[in-house]
Amino acid sequence: MVQTPASPETETLLIELPKTIGLYVTQEQFAALAAANRDLRLERTARGELIVNPPTGWETGERNWSISGELYLWWRNSGEPGKAFDSSTGFILPNGATRSPDASWVSREGWQVLTPEQKGTFPNICPDFVVELRSSSDRLGSLQAKMKEYIDNGTLLGWLIDPQQRRVEIYRPGLALEVLENPIELSGEAVLPGFVLNLRRVWD
Repeated sequence: MVQTPASPETETLLIELPKTIGLYVTQEQFAALAAANRDLRLERTARGELIVNPPTGWETGERNWSISGELYLWWRNSGEPGKAFDSSTGFILPNGATRSPDASWVSREGWQVLTPEQKGTFPNICPDFVVELRSSSDRLGSLQAKMKEYIDNGTLLGWLIDPQQRRVEIYRPGLALEVLENPIELSGEAVLPGFVLNLRRVWD
């Protein structure tokens, strides 16, 4: 099943689908689809449904760049702890879904226990830290469900950043959802010691 996010504007997307593809795709089929459609961010639900995420507009792209850049600078200046990734990276979660956070980080300990096969095109791991940035076409409920999925599969800290409302939802395992209205910055807490994201560039 091909899903496209609801949007106030209609957009035609061309996607290469082999004739063997049915309602649900296997991990192998998904990898082939992703390789054939590199201009699209594809995701796969735990049930095998295919999700097509069209390219973002310039505002979301700029905000994503700012967030990923800040994460990269923290990673580099902290002695390159673990692995940091941008929005083009997909991960196979323990529940079988393949997800692509807008920014993410995996601890060195978590990455080192993976076998070479598990570090394939889509590593078999749930990031310790994830960021999802809401664009104008994203449904909030879908992103909130995605954040819960990350936490259920092993994420230790997750930020859902909503520039439209200037609001951030912070997700942590075993704790109630924390909602911040118009915050100036976010802390990586104990998960990413010393990482602080300045939100002025995101809000502007």
